[in-house]
Amino acid sequence: MRRIAVVNGPNLNLLGQREPGVYGRKTWAEVREELEREASKMGIELEFFQSNHEGAIVDYLQGLRGRAVGVIINPGALTHYGYSLRDALAALEIPAVEVHITNIYAREEWRAVSVVSPVVRGIISGLGTEGYLLALTYLCRAWT
Repeated sequence: MRRIAVVNGPNLNLLGQREPGVYGRKTWAEVREELEREASKMGIELEFFQSNHEGAIVDYLQGLRGRAVGVIINPGALTHYGYSLRDALAALEIPAVEVHITNIYAREEWRAVSVVSPVVRGIISGLGTEGYLLALTYLCRAWT
């Protein structure tokens, strides 16, 4: 079975609890259930990983070689300064899609800078948790 990795960076484990006015009330468990349901329909297996530590995410991405056909990544705050994360994504030989729940371009100026965007296939920003489903659909249709 084809596998897509879904990777979340810092604080995304608090989805539904952390600033619900900004990030919504849907929990990560609920988002994950939706993703698994859709992936099952597409014949895709999902593998989930979340860490608040950049090095742990880098190690995880390096371990994906030969195990996954694509990556959906929400780097959280690492988007703006995670150069080792950027380099790990650049070294992957599989497509990655960057997802942000909020529109990073409509928030504080510093959030509009992504060091990750230049090395991923595309970016989905500002469509809430639906962005994960859109990234899954894209990867399934275009690259698997």
